[in-house]
Amino acid sequence: MWTTRPETAADTAAIHAVTAAAFPTAAEADLVDALRADPAAWIDGLSVVTVLGDEVVGHALLTRCRVGGERALALAPCSVLPAHQGRGAGSAAIRAGLDAARGLGENLVVVLGHAEYYPRFGFTPASGFGIRAPFEVPDEAFMALSLDPPRPTPTGLVEYPPAFGV
Repeated sequence: MWTTRPETAADTAAIHAVTAAAFPTAAEADLVDALRADPAAWIDGLSVVTVLGDEVVGHALLTRCRVGGERALALAPCSVLPAHQGRGAGSAAIRAGLDAARGLGENLVVVLGHAEYYPRFGFTPASGFGIRAPFEVPDEAFMALSLDPPRPTPTGLVEYPPAFGV
């Protein structure tokens, strides 16, 4: 039922609005804007929107991070307009983003999020990959996914883009 596509320049304001509506403060919406402005973090095609007709109702963002100094991706933030939450719009954007990342030859993705939600996409505790967050976080909430399991994945500490503030 959901249509997904990479964001276009015309989607910037709608993505900001969706993200601001999905979270208690505008911090995550501002994070998306800051990541978009960082050429070292931004990867064209990995900001995915879910649309209903012409309306952007969901968004998932994958940006460049490093694990042990090697290339990886961070999935964050993911947002859906409150009226559409729990109906698959977020999952559709995440799946499309992960597929796009796989198509670009990316492998490792990390996410900090709900331990009940992200395993449906194949995420497991990052500690099992030998990956550590640069902050204190419960093991079950910091997860990783290999998009190409036969390929080796980097290990070590995650280095997020400066916009994350960690």
